[in-house]
Amino acid sequence: MTTLDTVRARDGDTLDALIWRERGLGPADLPAVLAANPGIAALGPILPKGLSINLPAIAAPAVAVRTDVVNLWD
Repeated sequence: MTTLDTVRARDGDTLDALIWRERGLGPADLPAVLAANPGIAALGPILPKGLSINLPAIAAPAVAVRTDVVNLWD
């Protein structure tokens, strides 16, 4: 069974902005969020304020570690 968290849309939220703010998720994760919220796409790009949205358990992407490179021939 998949674990779902419920969040509420703020005024002017889009689904992609909401999943980024709440979980750090991107466009590749939208299909899973849409599947967890049947009919949400029909509401249009701007979500109604206060709308409950189910967020499935999706692992946030790993943060890249910056490595400085030294070029010996500069």
